Amino acid sequence: MAEQSTGWEGILDAGERIIWQGRPDPSFHVSPKKLFPTLFGLGFAGFALFWMAMAAQSGGGFWMFGLIHFSVGLWLTGNSLFGESLRHRRTWYTLTDKRAFIATDFPWKGRQLDSYALTPATRLSLRGGLPGSVIFAREERRGNKGRRYMVDIGFHRIGDAEKVYELMRGVQRAHGAEAEA
Repeated sequence: MAEQSTGWEGILDAGERIIWQGRPDPSFHVSPKKLFPTLFGLGFAGFALFWMAMAAQSGGGFWMFGLIHFSVGLWLTGNSLFGESLRHRRTWYTLTDKRAFIATDFPWKGRQLDSYALTPATRLSLRGGLPGSVIFAREERRGNKGRRYMVDIGFHRIGDAEKVYELMRGVQRAHGAEAEA
């Protein structure tokens, strides 16, 4: 059981207590789902570089218009390779005897704290591996052009995923017992 951390005053309900805190593994890793965006970004940057080289041969400064596309290609590549690791370095997880919290602090978004109630109806999913993940919610998000897609919400890439999964199941059982009483 974790000590009550300072800074949680006014956030936790009366009697609510922290039972686990952790962070995602920030180490660099590449997942198969990042292959297409990485290759697309490299192709985009490569074509822009080729275009700039050809445009520079005709003289003048017209080739500089390719810098925008080259930069976008590099950003797409860098974000798909390093973005997730950078996001994990700015993320903190907390589990209480009632809720799961995900806190983030990004320079471009500021601080954000999301809370997810844990009830007997909460669907938990343990994703194995080292590090593993515990998924406890799904959210619909909007992409560009209004496309919608589902995102798994949970404690991603944590070293003690099995332990956290069991703690969450214990929270569910406790809430189930309260409901029956």
